[in-house]
Amino acid sequence: MTTPSRGAEAQAASPEHTPKETIATREEAVLARWRDLQVFERTLEETKDKTPYVFYDGPPFATGLPHYGHLLAGTIKDVVPRYQTMRGRFVRREWGWDCHGLPIENLIEKELGFQTKKDIEEYGIEKFNAKARGSVMTYDQEWHRIVPRMGRFVDMDKSYKTMDASYTESIWWAFATLHEKGLIYEGFKSMHICPRCETTLAISEVGMNYKDTKDISVFVKFQLTDEPDTFFVAWTTTPWTLPGNVALAVGSEIVYTVVEREAEGETKPSRFIVANDRVETMFGKEGYRIVGTMHGKELVGKSYVPVFPEYAADETLVNRENGWKVCAGDFVTTESGTGIVHIAPAFGEDDMELGKKEKLPFVQHVGMDGLIRSTLPAFAGLPVKPSGDDKVRLSTDIAMLKYLQENGTFFAKENITHAYPYCWRCETPLLNYAASSWFVDVTALKPRLLEENREISWVPEHMQQGRFGKWLEGARDWAISRSRYWGAPIPVWKCNKCGHMETHGSVASLQEKLSSGNTYFVMRHGESDTNVTGTVSYK
Repeated sequence: MTTPSRGAEAQAASPEHTPKETIATREEAVLARWRDLQVFERTLEETKDKTPYVFYDGPPFATGLPHYGHLLAGTIKDVVPRYQTMRGRFVRREWGWDCHGLPIENLIEKELGFQTKKDIEEYGIEKFNAKARGSVMTYDQEWHRIVPRMGRFVDMDKSYKTMDASYTESIWWAFATLHEKGLIYEGFKSMHICPRCETTLAISEVGMNYKDTKDISVFVKFQLTDEPDTFFVAWTTTPWTLPGNVALAVGSEIVYTVVEREAEGETKPSRFIVANDRVETMFGKEGYRIVGTMHGKELVGKSYVPVFPEYAADETLVNRENGWKVCAGDFVTTESGTGIVHIAPAFGEDDMELGKKEKLPFVQHVGMDGLIRSTLPAFAGLPVKPSGDDKVRLSTDIAMLKYLQENGTFFAKENITHAYPYCWRCETPLLNYAASSWFVDVTALKPRLLEENREISWVPEHMQQGRFGKWLEGARDWAISRSRYWGAPIPVWKCNKCGHMETHGSVASLQEKLSSGNTYFVMRHGESDTNVTGTVSYK
């Protein structure tokens, strides 16, 4: 028997001469040999006493079939553990399933024909979560077939699930530990929310579904308290946020101009304050006269009459005395609008930061469901940005516009088309909204994070001080809670009488508290409270 030459061997192995069926047969034979000899299991057994190599792998959802993204990433994730195993390290590789979150809730809502989160509450949270639990592993068998077929070494028989009680309890432990270290706090963060899903979206989710959208922008007159015929003019593309206005922002070094103009039907001319760079755009080239100029810093501290007086009259409003004044904001520009920015801390990131800095009152006239609250009777129950055609979507903005016209605070309006974010799951327009959340104090951890990053061997090396290093330098506090039902609950119990809060890092700790007979703890469910009494059933 002669030995074929290398050239002949290469020719035989080329795609033109090797049928696909032969390649597949050989591949299946290798997989069968690995399985029969228990190669993966033996690598774990023979390295169990060796130095561990910890490899974290984010688990997929089992509510859909594996696709290219899973398979490509899975192949890369298989290479690193194999390499470290060949070096004699012990690499524990257990499969996991991501079971909680909005994707599952949306599937069940669609199945049950639900439209809002309130439908879940009326149906029953326990019943709803039972259906969610039953649907999680829909495609479990397909994953069990495809992942090993890709040649990946991973234990799928002992897989963990994020809905397991032990997994949830580990989250409780982590939360309670961070809380004990003073690294957890409750507060507000400006995020995008979907009013239909009634939950916040991650920045990456917000960027998934921007659309060119027609909107109404409005120029609003804010009357100076001590000069009845003089008005600041501010521009907004979100008229529905105006009831939440508590301040105006100007640029300290921007030059502002006082424009005097006579309007038809008025016995006395009115004066308007806008950025000098915006005068001609707003007023044209004639029909008015300039009566004064000043820098923005000269306007800081001036007060004005609230366009919506309901909240300014509320004596229980925290920091009410600081509201409805002009503040300096380094984010103010003269590229568009009037050079004066309407500030509503409950509905914008810059607004919220300025609100914190200046200790402004916090007015949130809209709920997480996107409906105007009863504290604003004239508009109570109106959806501020509903899904639908332009007429439906803009209905509340139009109502706000009519209110301004009727109350003498309307200056002008302008139709615009701009990129606007929509919920990628349900196509509902998103709201920029200060949502209540629990935060990890990343700012306090940042010095150590930066120090640890310097000890990491990065490939490629420039990532250390480049993309990842810059991201770490700008890292913000991490909002970790979501206003949903199918998920791991935040382990915080709050007294509904005195406000005292406790965290429990284990089920045993909670059961011990409840067995003492106390009934004053409240478990938070979105914006409603449910009294917790008796014993805890935990499966």
